Amino acid sequence: MKAVNEMKITFPSLSCNESLARSAIASFVSQLDPAVDELIDIRTAVSEAVTNCIVHAYPDGIGMITIIAKIFEDGRVQIKVKDKGIGIEDIKQAMEPLFTTGGEERSGLGFSVMESFTDRLHVTSAKGKGTTVTLEKYISMQHRQGKRS
Repeated sequence: MKAVNEMKITFPSLSCNESLARSAIASFVSQLDPAVDELIDIRTAVSEAVTNCIVHAYPDGIGMITIIAKIFEDGRVQIKVKDKGIGIEDIKQAMEPLFTTGGEERSGLGFSVMESFTDRLHVTSAKGKGTTVTLEKYISMQHRQGKRS
């Protein structure tokens, strides 16, 4: 299915840009007139994905993070959060709740949070080449139709 709208944003992996990512995605998705809880879910999942890039992808410096968001006719929103960082050695292990490579200050719940706030989560990674986290969320057609009546 072809996207009816899409956007791309690239920014440095600075912690201050996590709120930029959340706001940009929320603004983009707002054209679907999502329910408040749907918008919060998307913002939270994107926040976790971007935070993972900031904390884990570039542990010794600053790199670039790219977000590509697409909206489809069926109300599906697809968001890809990409980095060109160190990659994830074992994706299955990294997705286990409470597993972290970030030290004691990290909870190890990032992927669990992303998964619980989206309809689909897919992670690809290559050691030394980066990681792509794909988040998908369906915006309720019932909610959108009800608002227009």
